[in-house]
Amino acid sequence: MRARNYYTNPNPCRHLADYKLRHASNGYDSLQNYLKTTPNGRSRVVRYNTRIPRCSFCDGYGDRLYICLICSSIYCSSHILLHTQSEDGHEVAIDIERSELYCCFCRDQVYDPDFDKVVVSKQVKDLPGGKSNGFEACSGRSNKRRRLDSGIELDLKKSKQLISMRDRRAKSCYPLGLRGLNNLGSSCFMNSVLQALLHAPPLRNYFLSDRHNRDQCRKRSGEKLCLLCDIDAIFSAMFLGDRTPYSPAQFLYSWWQHSSNLASYEEQDAHEFFISVLDGIHEKESKVRNSSKDGVDCQCIAHRAFSGLLRSDVTCINCGFTSTTYDPCVDISLNLDTVNLSLADVSNKPLKPDEKMGVSTLSGCLNLFTRAERLGSNQKLYCQNCQELQDSLKQLSIRRLPLVLCLHIKRFEHSLVRKTSRKVDQHLQFPFSLDMTPYLSSSIIRSRFGNRTFAFECENYNSSAEYEIFAVIAHSGMLESGHYVTYLRLKNQWYKCDDAWISEVDEGIVRASQCYMLFYVQKLLYYKANDDSSCVRISPRRDSFVPTAGCS
Repeated sequence: MRARNYYTNPNPCRHLADYKLRHASNGYDSLQNYLKTTPNGRSRVVRYNTRIPRCSFCDGYGDRLYICLICSSIYCSSHILLHTQSEDGHEVAIDIERSELYCCFCRDQVYDPDFDKVVVSKQVKDLPGGKSNGFEACSGRSNKRRRLDSGIELDLKKSKQLISMRDRRAKSCYPLGLRGLNNLGSSCFMNSVLQALLHAPPLRNYFLSDRHNRDQCRKRSGEKLCLLCDIDAIFSAMFLGDRTPYSPAQFLYSWWQHSSNLASYEEQDAHEFFISVLDGIHEKESKVRNSSKDGVDCQCIAHRAFSGLLRSDVTCINCGFTSTTYDPCVDISLNLDTVNLSLADVSNKPLKPDEKMGVSTLSGCLNLFTRAERLGSNQKLYCQNCQELQDSLKQLSIRRLPLVLCLHIKRFEHSLVRKTSRKVDQHLQFPFSLDMTPYLSSSIIRSRFGNRTFAFECENYNSSAEYEIFAVIAHSGMLESGHYVTYLRLKNQWYKCDDAWISEVDEGIVRASQCYMLFYVQKLLYYKANDDSSCVRISPRRDSFVPTAGCS
């Protein structure tokens, strides 16, 4: 009996829908003659064999180039929109280097399964003895060690050939779980966060040890859509050893149902998506576990991995009385800072990022986050001791650190007065090894009271304050039309995950990126995860072996 699919591919943007209504797939079919599969497994458009393709407007060739599906004209990213605005019906183009559909009006990649079939069919044709009819619809349920549904499947022999052909490294060992994610149309925000979550050791161990069983979940709940089941499916697919890019369409559809206010074909904020996914995991597991809703003592995997506890001390300037509150958090949002601050700085001077003053550092951002701030005269708080409104100082610190520390860099500024928004492109220096001891409540309070010795109950919460970085989400471009990529650190080698494309990069590239979210894990867990990580061997015949743990 065939398994029922409870999801559909995301709807195309209206410009792509209009194109298909007018031309069906004729443009796709004719394009197949110009597709060429490179030795590293990528497909690119080769329109002119005699010279390097150049922009028809500026004659440039260094920028990303696009070929119009209607007139076959080539334009760079700066001039493709001008072409679209001057030629009616020329909204859809193809990225020459990546062979991906691009909507010129939406200014982003768009997804169409019919186009994917044409590209993959061409890749199979280019294989020795390849044929174009090697596709079949996938069906049935898969488990942890079997291939999952992906919409289209190659027969096993050709699939192995295609996987080996897409090997981008000439080494014998390839990190397990390192696999590209197809852009489903303005979904780079989703792909970047998923790559980070997939390689967070606590989440990886949880899902790969079958702690959330999809079959049992559906039998128990009777729900057709389950966000955790779809996350579990992604983990299974990514850690099978298959290197062909994976399309998380079912997960996207399920997330849309959970976050209907964000269900659109537009680019979303990666940080907002991260919070939404953790909230979805918590909500699902809370129904089963009847957990605490505020996350303080919740035992769901989202809070076990990411939940920390912030301490807020508000001190009355008049009498010195201090009121303390605690708030759970799954990440820490930091303002960019270029000024060297001390923990004793309690002045009321606002500190704002200034691109002309130099480079921000992560330690400066954390110092700014934990510095005492004098609240304005319009923010007077009621003092229980004085029994009236008084000026006060507010200071944040970290009472309990999480296993996985997510630091969100505030790069997007919104002015309610001017009704404008902008992106802060300032560079941030961040360490690969991070000691969070100076920002703990015990350290902050000791600093406030000098060299006196205090016993703090919070000290028992922190078994380790030393972290290692394992993922960086970077944002490039403008506020309205930017792009997210993820850099992953696996076995001390950095990899760039740019949607479907995976490539090795030097650490200098990572340090120079415009980091938006930084993911650290406790040092002990980082090294244990590297020791336990699996990899996929490639045989001399270039057939992929069955993944085995600990191969070297």
